[in-house]
Amino acid sequence: MGAERILIIEDDAEIQEMIKYAFAPEGWKLSQAVNAEEGLEALRKDGADCVILDIMLPGMDGFKALKKIRADESLSGLPVIMCTARGEEADVVAGLELGADDYVVKPYSPRVLAARVRAALRRREERGAVDKSVWQYGKLKIDTEKHSCFLGDEALELFATEFAILAHFMSHPDIVFSRQKLITAVRGPDYPVTDRSVDVQILGLRKKLGAAGDMIETIRGVGYRFKTSGSSE
Repeated sequence: MGAERILIIEDDAEIQEMIKYAFAPEGWKLSQAVNAEEGLEALRKDGADCVILDIMLPGMDGFKALKKIRADESLSGLPVIMCTARGEEADVVAGLELGADDYVVKPYSPRVLAARVRAALRRREERGAVDKSVWQYGKLKIDTEKHSCFLGDEALELFATEFAILAHFMSHPDIVFSRQKLITAVRGPDYPVTDRSVDVQILGLRKKLGAAGDMIETIRGVGYRFKTSGSSE
């Protein structure tokens, strides 16, 4: 942790500053919004790793904002911590049933709130390590559990080694792998292979990927990497 993006949706300027000051030692990247509409726009534009969401906001309240967040499939795993002066049991239950990950009642200790954020980020990271099986960049999508790969709506027929190589690339984007490290990752150590055979696998994979084939970049004298910049649209 340390470079996570935290979005704070809170209309009270003093509380905004208090949170900002308390979170400074964490090294998180903070963004702030004073109403739900502004916060949702920031979320769509820049994303976030955790949202601190007040309920009593001008205009759209926090409950409605949470509904919109949870209605977006791409944000289904985003941790949201409700932070409000409304501490009645019914409000707590309503927030949790709508999909809030945690609920902090004002007045609260900023250190406690920071601890709640750390816990939420940790749970998200652990879930990702266990559950992540689908990766998508541009139109290219791979699902390791279903053993399927699509370019847009077109299903790609990949051989087992080709599929394993692509899955390793897409789950480790922008990292350069030597040919030996690549084969070790998908076949295990001491697997007999020549540089030429790896190149043939990559060549075949690129052809099957069509327009997305150039996402697999040759790093001269080193090996290959899966580049996410300029992903196939």
